[in-house]
Amino acid sequence: MESDERSARFWGPDPDPLERVGVSRTQFETFATHETHAPYDVHSAPTLAYGDTYRPAHEPTGPALPRQGAPRAPAPVPGDGRAARRRRERCAGRADGSLRRLLPRALVVAFLAGGTTAFVAKDKAVELTVDGTPRTLHTFADDVTELLAREGVEVGAHDVIVPAPGTPLTSGEEVSVRYGRPVLLTLDGHRRQVWTTAETVAGALRQLGVRTEGAYLSTEGSRRIGREGLALNVRTERVVTVMADGRARTVRTNAATVREAVEEAGVTLRGQDTTSVPATGFPRDGQTVTVLRITGSQEVHEDPIPFDVRRAEDATLYRGTEVVEQAGRPGLRRTTYALRTVNGVREKPRRLHTEVVREPSPQIVRVGTRARPTSVRGADHLNWQGLAACESGGRPDAVDPSGTYGGLYQFDTHTWQSLGGEGRPQDAPASEQTYRAKKLYVRSGADSWPHCGARLQG
Repeated sequence: MESDERSARFWGPDPDPLERVGVSRTQFETFATHETHAPYDVHSAPTLAYGDTYRPAHEPTGPALPRQGAPRAPAPVPGDGRAARRRRERCAGRADGSLRRLLPRALVVAFLAGGTTAFVAKDKAVELTVDGTPRTLHTFADDVTELLAREGVEVGAHDVIVPAPGTPLTSGEEVSVRYGRPVLLTLDGHRRQVWTTAETVAGALRQLGVRTEGAYLSTEGSRRIGREGLALNVRTERVVTVMADGRARTVRTNAATVREAVEEAGVTLRGQDTTSVPATGFPRDGQTVTVLRITGSQEVHEDPIPFDVRRAEDATLYRGTEVVEQAGRPGLRRTTYALRTVNGVREKPRRLHTEVVREPSPQIVRVGTRARPTSVRGADHLNWQGLAACESGGRPDAVDPSGTYGGLYQFDTHTWQSLGGEGRPQDAPASEQTYRAKKLYVRSGADSWPHCGARLQG
């Protein structure tokens, strides 16, 4: 009973040690109660001879003594042979009973000793650390996979197990399980999903190789990361150069936008000022940002809109004659331009909008279609071609240097109109000019052409 209690205290709630060495409880009880079966014949067991090599040092060299372990013959009792036989039978019976009782117990002890040795050999003391929490335990698992299964530790694809699953276990082994945690990381404006086995934000960033010196973290580095993970925004420290007002300023910043970096450099954007890169963009390491100082104004231009000329035939006017019935009036277009100066340099004006202030009015012209007479009685026989050659060189559009006289016959405008002509003589057809010249000859004679009038007779 004491042995069973000691065994229970040593092994704890593990299964029966007899079953671990392949001996069932039924077999054990059979051996333990062996003396209830048929008597064991001790005399049938083979006797192992000592041989002649065993001789105690104190053994005399005289007559041989009985060998050790051999039963000593009882001294004969005079006159009582039957009593001696009964005593010998009782002694033999007691010896036979003792052997029958000792043999099963010896066999049980042998089985228990062998089972305990195998039991102790399979038991291992290991240290299992799960997510930083260690504990020492005894296990009969053969490898790491079996150990985790026995202990109810579930692992996934992002978890780290050291040693690797399937590694054989030995006593004294240290097994570590670190659970993976999802982190939605926004690093310098780029978002991605990562996994980490670190338990804190600082540890996760070290594991991911993110430089945190001078960086902005959306949460403190000591914050623990649960199995459910977290979202983390990190802006590392960068070097940005700001060019403004003829000076270069270099700053180390973890700003989220270019505008913030410019302000950290001590530069203020005013009015229409802007930057060479989008002010809302993310500043990159080594980037140079130029501040553009902008001043602007507006300018208005007014431009005329040409009018259309509409011509209408008039049978009351001689052919070649045109009369302006309605003068045209140009319209007016107003255009507004934006003028901008960037860092002192004026840019090309940019048109903002255009509007029509006044629509143009068309010009209406009456065009004669009546056939013009070419004959004037009393003047048709004269040499008008010779006169024209003398006065203008035979050119209908000729004008003298003073601009007073024009046409084939060098009419002044007053004389021309008094003869029924319209407009200027040099603008009229040659046939009309000759017709008006004939009428002038009938009215005033050849004196109208003091220098060339004599040609009419030639």
